This record gives sequence, C-alpha cells and structure tokens, in this order.
Amino acid sequence: MSVRLGYGTNGLSDLRLDDALGVLAELGYDGVGLTLDHMHLDPVGPGLAGRVARVAERLGALGLSVTVETGARYVLDPRRKHGPTLLDAEPEGRAARSALLVTAVQVAADLGAHAVHCFSGVRPAGTDEDAAWELLGASLTPVLDAAEQAGVPLAIEPEPGHLLETLAGFHRLRGQLDDHPLLGLTLDIGHCQCLEPLPPADCVTAAGPWLRHVQIEDMRRGVHEHLPFGEGEIDFPPVLAALDATGYQGLTVVELPRHSHAGPELARSSMAFLRTRLTALNQPPAAGPTPTGPTPAAPFADNAAPALAAVGPTPFNHNAVGRISAEPPGTSTALLPGTSTALPGPSAASPGARVASPGVSGARPAAGLGAVPGPACAALPPVSPPPSA
Repeated sequence: MSVRLGYGTNGLSDLRLDDALGVLAELGYDGVGLTLDHMHLDPVGPGLAGRVARVAERLGALGLSVTVETGARYVLDPRRKHGPTLLDAEPEGRAARSALLVTAVQVAADLGAHAVHCFSGVRPAGTDEDAAWELLGASLTPVLDAAEQAGVPLAIEPEPGHLLETLAGFHRLRGQLDDHPLLGLTLDIGHCQCLEPLPPADCVTAAGPWLRHVQIEDMRRGVHEHLPFGEGEIDFPPVLAALDATGYQGLTVVELPRHSHAGPELARSSMAFLRTRLTALNQPPAAGPTPTGPTPAAPFADNAAPALAAVGPTPFNHNAVGRISAEPPGTSTALLPGTSTALPGPSAASPGARVASPGVSGARPAAGLGAVPGPACAALPPVSPPPSA
C-alpha cells in the first residue's frame, strides 16, 4: 500500500521546528504539512530566503517530504482569526491574502513541496454569493499564475462554514477557472464525515483525479471538531484503501491543530493507529477451511435467473447534528452511489489530465523566492461549531 503519512506542524506549535521535524522522522513519518506561521517559518518576517534554505536542508537530511499549508490563524492580522481572506470586503485585504499565497508558492518551490494548501474564506456579510465566487476566482488568478511558473499545484480545501465548503463547491470553482491545470484539491477526510453527502471513502474515490493534498483525522457527523483517531465516527480502513486505489502519491497529513499541548504523544499514537490499519490492509485474506468432500450443486431451474441485490444509496449517519460556525481556518467518471449523477473527470485531452501527483516525478521549472516577482450535492443539515481555538 502506497499511502504516505505526514503530520501537520500546526499540531506541534509548542516545539521548535527543528525539534518537530526530528520527532516526526524518528516516528517514521514520510513527511510534514508545514504551516507558514510565526512560530515555525514566518512568511512575512525578515530573511525568509535564508530560513527556507535551512529548512530545506533539514528536511533533506531527515528524508522528509513536505506540503506547504497556509491555515495559520493570525499570520496576517493579529486581531482577526484567518483574516484577511480571498473574499475580504476590502481590496487591500484580498490582495494581502493573495500575496501570502504567492509567497507560499515560492517557498514551496524552494522546499521541493508537492503542493500549496489554501482555503476560500467565509463569505462576508452583505456580499452576494455569485459576487463572492467571482471575488474568489479573481483573488486566485495571480496565485495560479505563480503556481504555473513554479510548477507547484495549488490545492484548495473545502472548509466547513466557508464559501467553498464541499466537493461541489470545488467543482464550481474549477469550472469557473476553466479547469486550470494547476488548481487541485486538498481533501480533509474529517470534513467529508462532517458534512459531505457521500461517506468519506466514496469522497476519496470521487475526488481522485484532482487530489493534490490530503488531511486526515477523526470527526463526527455534523460537528466540525478535529479529533484524535478513535474518538470520532470514521471507518478508516475503507478510506485508506480508497486513497491507495486512486494512485495519489502525495502526503496524507494528520491534522490536529488544537492538540499541540500533546503533540509528540499524538504524533506517536496517530502513527501507530494508521500503521496498524495499513498493515492489516496489506495482509492477504485468510484461507478458508479445506473442503472434505464434494459439495452438491444447488438445484437451478432452466427458466430461473439469479436475483441481483438492489443497490441503493449508502446509509448516512445523521446523529449529533448541530450547527457549523463560520470558521475561516482523468481518467474516469465517478457515479454517486445509488444514482445516475456523475462527478465530472478530466478527459485525457483536458488541461487537468496533464497534472500528475506532484512531488513524485517529473522536472519542475526553476523558481524560488528570488525568481517569481461539479456535481450538485444534497442539502446539508446544520451542524455545530467547533470549540474556540
């Protein structure tokens, strides 16, 4: 099984970055989801190029891959969590977020990262929904230009409470941006459990052609709270098997941003949990008992036909549904189970089909800090807010 595991530095914020990377390497992680923030790799502080070079050297020495994540809470505004966003009411705010993402692309190029993660943000009060989607597309345009020049995909994350909060929203943006070849998807497995109409494993399969980054943790239906493994409702073996089947070769990063106080221990227990399940999936099925005699054939009438089991929609767990708060942070066609609704996949001739899972193979254009100036979903139940973080 080819699932490659990482751990997010936003869950290790009490550790120095060098120490955090050392802990993850010792535990056997393949890589790290590196959040650009003041305590680890400050994207707006002085001497960024030199600091990035030192981190790249450390990653190389430890044999760790990396994804650059941009979900730091107060990196741009000390008073507004996750502000400003790509949808900010003020043009200057939107430009500041776009500029941060361009910097993240440059950092990712210098680190050899396989993707840059981002999110849309919450639609501001008084902003029409269609206008908000237009703002999102316009704000992402310079970022995608930088991503194209650097050869680093931008992986936007559906985030509960945001304008883009579901896979359907990702496909809307993808269509709006003419299926830009550098626009990919960050799929958070917990968010699938929280509010998608498909079960998490089916979300993975449906999202396969666009996967550029994956985050993983436990979660409950209707409650946006990132939980340690075993404390939520997700059945992980089918999710891991689906990830392997997609051919995705980037990192699958454990995301527990509210658990830094226990970060090293949770990094250890998370690896143990996932490794046990991956190992079990790799085991051949147990052989059944050897028959001791001939098995009589069951009678079968010439005019009879075997009955096919009816296939219906996957049962959905609607327990513990509350409210979500507005928290800012191809190859084939997949069918929604039990329906004839199709999730569009890029054709072999489409721009999207040209993008391989980055960070695996293929040369990337030289770029760095000095070089770069879907388908309709069912109506969602309300869900409950996460604890204050």
